[in-house]
Amino acid sequence: MIEKEGASRKDVAEKLLRRKLFMISPSAGTLTKQRMDCTRMRQLFFQPQGAIAPVKFGTSGHRGQLGNGFCALHARAIAQAVARIHLEDKIQGPILCGGDTRLMSRDTAQLCAEVLSGNGLKVILPDMPLPTPVFSFEIIHGRASASLNGTASHNPPQDMGLKYNPSHGGPAGGALTRRIETYANEYLQNPALIQQLPLAPAREKGLILEQDVMTPYITALGQKVNFAAIKKAGLKAAIHPLGGSSLAFYKAIKQKYGLDNLHIVNETVDPTFYFIPIDHDGKIRMDPSSPYPMKPLLELVASGEYDFAGASDPDADRFGCATKAGGLIPPNHALCVLADYLIHTRHPAPEQVIGRTLGTTALLDRIAAGEGYGLEEVNVGFKYFVDGIVQGRYLLAGEESAGMSMSGWTPEKDGILAVCLLLEIASEKGDIAQLYDGLTARYGKPYYTRVDVPTDEAAKKKIMAYKKEDLRDLTTVAGEKVTAVRDTDGIKVYLQSSWFLVRPSGTENILKFYAESFISQPHLQEIIAQGRKYFGV
Repeated sequence: MIEKEGASRKDVAEKLLRRKLFMISPSAGTLTKQRMDCTRMRQLFFQPQGAIAPVKFGTSGHRGQLGNGFCALHARAIAQAVARIHLEDKIQGPILCGGDTRLMSRDTAQLCAEVLSGNGLKVILPDMPLPTPVFSFEIIHGRASASLNGTASHNPPQDMGLKYNPSHGGPAGGALTRRIETYANEYLQNPALIQQLPLAPAREKGLILEQDVMTPYITALGQKVNFAAIKKAGLKAAIHPLGGSSLAFYKAIKQKYGLDNLHIVNETVDPTFYFIPIDHDGKIRMDPSSPYPMKPLLELVASGEYDFAGASDPDADRFGCATKAGGLIPPNHALCVLADYLIHTRHPAPEQVIGRTLGTTALLDRIAAGEGYGLEEVNVGFKYFVDGIVQGRYLLAGEESAGMSMSGWTPEKDGILAVCLLLEIASEKGDIAQLYDGLTARYGKPYYTRVDVPTDEAAKKKIMAYKKEDLRDLTTVAGEKVTAVRDTDGIKVYLQSSWFLVRPSGTENILKFYAESFISQPHLQEIIAQGRKYFGV
């Protein structure tokens, strides 16, 4: 559950009026407006108005609204920064360039390819949209040295971004992204320093390469997911790619593994994403963990037509699922069921652990302890799992924002893998919601929420400046003793049966306040109230 503040019904209504482009009903007039708006957004991409934003990497790349927030110059500057790093560090091998199904993803990939080849570097430039985990898969199997991926994940259609994955295949770490930012911002100020070579002569020089980026991934997925069990069970499953890059991959999975029971219920691909129901704040957001964009799938399972429904966001690094018994399954619940299932079916090594981010449910801790496995808590961002995945340490690595992967697979989160594994579990063990209820009956039921509080840069810096020593006077919260404090990513306060975390967003002016209680819903609300009062948020 995520609560939003500062948006009244009037605010939402006004936003809807301002966003006529993204009305759900695709009438002829609306479609015409969409085409007009796409033209305008393309113009803003190539000719932004006013000063453009500096390059700033969040947890996974630079993002912004098309125009001043993300434009062609951003793409070229980041690509030139990456080329400079590869040349300085003598990194060998081609760089995979691509993107998802967003309006400017293809153009962004081509611009990156022109800059990289202009620096004499070889580029793999597929002619199809690519999921984020496939970029990672190609790198870790030695077919690419790194990747540039044009996507803004599940953000609204007006947004665009660019991710860089280095040689380990996962999201780039802080030191590397700061280096990219420094170089790229130099090129934003001096665009004449950016070297480019058009695609045609680059191909003639052998710098643009072709490569099958689907077959190896689909084949390897069969070693991680028991598709034979899914086929045998015949559980009727609905899959919705949410207009994203996973569409061709789900179709290939269905064909290769003979899954007649898997039905892709919407194959629409449109960069306006007009067919996605509007989210809680009047925006279109292709988030597979939100009940708003998932409404069509929820209706399918509620009607009894399907037993299971799965979805991935446009770049397929996030997952969502719904079941007949439980409706929409929160990511925290799904991760707990995944962890328990993998422990009992994949026979992990004793030294393997479950990995989770700071804001993810502590029920995973209880499951790990109950089965004799360790648990590792990392800062928010999948980049903090990379080393552990590469080293084979994680049976499961998960985050509350619907991301997961595991050792022996990609060090990027993989929504396709998650959906397929959840379908395997539903086929073998039963409804995901009922399996989760079984876990809470054994380990205790958690009550969880995240509250997004509008703020400013000054307040965000204040929170980031806190150290655990500053909280010596905080000894109890909501009747529970404070047992520990962590200050590595915002401030997390651990209580006897509960915890809360306050951390600023890296890309928006909001403070994220997470909390979980194993006592009751009223106790959770008390934690939120006292925690917010203490920190003045």
